[in-house]
Parts: sequence; C-alpha cells; structure tokens
Amino acid sequence: MDTIFTKIIKGEISCYKLAENEKFISFLDISPLSKGHALVVPKIQNDYIFDLDDEMLSDMIVFAKKVAVAIKKNVTCLRIGVAVIGLEVPHTHIHLVPINHVGDLNFSNPKLKLTDNEFKEISAKISASIEL
Repeated sequence: MDTIFTKIIKGEISCYKLAENEKFISFLDISPLSKGHALVVPKIQNDYIFDLDDEMLSDMIVFAKKVAVAIKKNVTCLRIGVAVIGLEVPHTHIHLVPINHVGDLNFSNPKLKLTDNEFKEISAKISASIEL
C-alpha cells in the first residue's frame, strides 16, 4: 500500500517541493515545528532508514545537506536540526528543522499553522537556493 510520501512522489498529492532528483524529493512539512521545516524522502518506498543500502543512505545524506544549506540561507536560525524518527509514516524520511535552541527539535511542541501563501513563499526562496 502506498504511503502518503509515495502519493506525493507520484503527484497524487500536492506538496511544497524544494528539490528533486532521480532518487529523492524534498518538500516542506505541512505541520512544521518552525518555518522552513522540510522532509527529505527517497523515491523508493522503504520503511526504515537503516534498511537502505550504503550507497542510497550516503546519497540521501548528501542530498539532505544541499537542502539544509539552502534552508539555512533563507531562514533565520542558528542551525538546521536533523531528526530521523520514522514512526509516523512508514516511509524513510529525514526532518530538517531550523532551530535556535535544542528544545526547538521537540516533536511534542505545538506545530505552526502557516497559510498557503507562507508555504509558497518559503518554498520558493529555499528551492531557488538549492544547488543539486
């Protein structure tokens, strides 16, 4: 059964896309911890990140780094926090979250409610800065 991320990859569900290549896609999280909170997802449906082969895993980290650099250029923050939890959607994904304090990466914190225009503005700025 397709996950929500597989449906996004197939174009069945829309997203605020930041970057895409033949192996991965990155888009804004629609329930973000902070502005610019993004996900990096492999195009193959795989439940657990450490089940990826070494090449795919290393390529995913390099892809995520490029997205994180672009987020940092466009969102005021001290760092881009990285989290791999993998329980909420059974499809490997990396969270890239702009943070200023360690507590900013707490997923039990309230999520932001952004408008469609805010998501579009943020995604346009970040995607324009990504160098794949």
